[in-house]
Amino acid sequence: MSESHKVQFNVRLSEDTVSKLDEIVEYYQENTKIGRVYKGDVLTDIIDKSYEVMNKQKANKKF
Repeated sequence: MSESHKVQFNVRLSEDTVSKLDEIVEYYQENTKIGRVYKGDVLTDIIDKSYEVMNKQKANKKF
């Protein structure tokens, strides 16, 4: 991921969604060896992985 350019992204989330995100961040923190894990990094990882899955599904539909 390019660290040279970042965009501020403000969004309103339900308390349930925030609670789930907090739990996911805690899981990442406990299961990675990279030091401090931030919500933005976790969201980026989730979006990147979802994007890959989406593109694979799109490619499979073409055949």
